[in-house]
Amino acid sequence: MSAPQEPTTKKFGKGERSIPHPSQKASKYYPAEDEKAARKVRKGIRPAKVRASLQPGTVLILLAGRFRGKRVILLKHLPQGVLLVTGPFKVNGVPLRRVNARYVIATQTKVDLSGLDSSVVEKAGGEDYFAREKKEKKTGEEAFFKQGEKPEPKKIASNRIEDQRTVDKAILANIKKTDPFLISYLGSTFSLRKGDKPHAMVF
Repeated sequence: MSAPQEPTTKKFGKGERSIPHPSQKASKYYPAEDEKAARKVRKGIRPAKVRASLQPGTVLILLAGRFRGKRVILLKHLPQGVLLVTGPFKVNGVPLRRVNARYVIATQTKVDLSGLDSSVVEKAGGEDYFAREKKEKKTGEEAFFKQGEKPEPKKIASNRIEDQRTVDKAILANIKKTDPFLISYLGSTFSLRKGDKPHAMVF
């Protein structure tokens, strides 16, 4: 590494002025905006902690999303705090789906999951199971003449329909054996009324 160049001294009239070396001069260019340096993230990805109340078979109340207020049955824990649940679909219209564990309330009611096909649950817990199919974008004249038309209804894959029937059949059989009134409980919707105190409720 070369030593820094010393400034030169020049006489101007009766006085002297110290002129720095060109290598030590400040740059004439300044960015219009301050360049933000990327922040170093020291925290690593840690597995989400599962609440003790969220056990497979527990009846949950959904607090957000399309089916908020519905009661569902927890089937499996998925990575990063995601839960695999089902209605069953035949009871309240909630299919096999993934929900965030933050937006559910666990109740004290549990459903027996014995007899449930574990291979179906494992398959539904995969990353590609709920992936949407990519549609080809229509360009040019075809896209122009298709404007204003009603979108085509979404078609559910036949394998997902069959998996839903398999899961519902096993769960409904266990419910009918233990408590037949549980079907009407799962079919009802949870809501708060005037004067209700959620923090004082026991679910």
